[in-house]
Amino acid sequence: MATAQRTIPAPQPSPETKAFWDGAAEGKLLLKKCRACSQVHYYPRPLCPFCGSDATEWQPAAGTGTLYSYSVMRRAEVPYAIAYVTLDEGVTMMTNLVNCDFDRLRIGQKVRVVFSPTDGGAPVPTFTPA
Repeated sequence: MATAQRTIPAPQPSPETKAFWDGAAEGKLLLKKCRACSQVHYYPRPLCPFCGSDATEWQPAAGTGTLYSYSVMRRAEVPYAIAYVTLDEGVTMMTNLVNCDFDRLRIGQKVRVVFSPTDGGAPVPTFTPA
């Protein structure tokens, strides 16, 4: 059985994250890739966390991954699940799991991105079982 969805606060874009949120508004999950060392990284930032280069560029992500870890907040007014998802590109992001039965979630489960509305801002990338 799917659970009710909670209200998600609107993101507060910064100059470094504006392209990320603009992409989310278009239904695209974007990641940064370093042109110097070729490493993909998440969360959006101006310098590569691997080599320190400022030669980074945005690239679209497939939007699919694997559930690495999760926790269900059952005592909240509207229960919700937070998770770490390892994207197919290799980066891990903290997110919410939506549109699913929390009792059927399993580590290693395949997931896909869905963009959840927020309270007055850009939608945020969340994940649901694939």
